[in-house]
Amino acid sequence: MAKAIWNGTVIAESDNCEIVEGNYYFPPDTIKSEYFKSSETHTSCFWKGQASYYTVEVDGEQNKDAAWYYPEPKEKANNIKGYVAFWRGVKVES
Repeated sequence: MAKAIWNGTVIAESDNCEIVEGNYYFPPDTIKSEYFKSSETHTSCFWKGQASYYTVEVDGEQNKDAAWYYPEPKEKANNIKGYVAFWRGVKVES
């Protein structure tokens, strides 16, 4: 079971993660949505497509754009469509 932890709180956990380029991508229904706020940030990956971001908020503290996902990935990345990955201090334990 993989867990994503930030500020001492488990914000996602799943035993069905996809691992891409060393990042754990959590199925969208396994994130604890109360900790996620949509962000206006977008980036582009040449093979995965356009990423969207979430700001993570736990106990009033925000971690801007600490989670990302591909709502409409390119064909080669369809296995992570909507799945959420983390960085910026979010610890993933497996």
